[in-house]
Amino acid sequence: MNKIQPTKNIQNKVWHTFIFSSAWGWFQKAIVLIIFFLIINHLSKRENFPDSESYKFPLEGFLSSIILCILIGIIAHLNFKFYKKKYFSKKVELVSVISYMASSLGYIIIMYFPVNIIFNIVAGGQTEFYYLLIGLLITLLLSFILIGLRYAKDIYNLYKLSIKDAEITIESGAKITKLSYENIACFYSEYKIVYTVQTNGKKINTDFTLNELEQKINDQLFFRANRQIIIHKDSVKQIEKIENGKLSIRLKASIENDEIGEISISRYKRKAFIDWFQ
Repeated sequence: MNKIQPTKNIQNKVWHTFIFSSAWGWFQKAIVLIIFFLIINHLSKRENFPDSESYKFPLEGFLSSIILCILIGIIAHLNFKFYKKKYFSKKVELVSVISYMASSLGYIIIMYFPVNIIFNIVAGGQTEFYYLLIGLLITLLLSFILIGLRYAKDIYNLYKLSIKDAEITIESGAKITKLSYENIACFYSEYKIVYTVQTNGKKINTDFTLNELEQKINDQLFFRANRQIIIHKDSVKQIEKIENGKLSIRLKASIENDEIGEISISRYKRKAFIDWFQ
């Protein structure tokens, strides 16, 4: 009991530190954006200049900038999640990155006009197409820069994952075999021996442990289903819900055998598996 309590205290401290650092990071970003919007809106019109005799605080422009920023952030985030699941988790290519940026800017264009028209109506102002067009061009330029800065690191990390050990060297006694990820269906352990099962059904015994393999392979493509097996995403044939919130996984016919014919995933790992598989 005395050993468990200090561990919990350390975990709580780490969690609180993580929450504080994340909140502080978001607070800093919010302050930078607020200052940026204040500067931009003060420079947009002559009467908004601080040294102007008819100075007027640009409240409408400032609020509309904040609202647009929030909507653009939501669009970019949801679109990134979609591209991450469908494209980036498999392979990060220039075409997919350009497609992500182009589609995000496209959604922003669709959102921009109705939001500004509604805001002008609520504020009691007039909607002039010329100013809307100029505002759209500026918004697209700023969105391109901010979205690029925000997701460049995430996309780069996904790129590193997608090329990380694109092939793995399997050591089995005196034999060394190189296999690409696409030719591996799963790794499983039986009687303390770890086997690599290829997509053609052939299996090779290895000198690795499953824990060692888990550290080496790409976790976008492979999932540690339980203590006995690591599966490749493309090898999954069927997912079935069974008792106690667990999942039963069947692999494709070409790689089924008695040892891995049916794979059980506990209810504790169920959500992580579904998120990974989707």
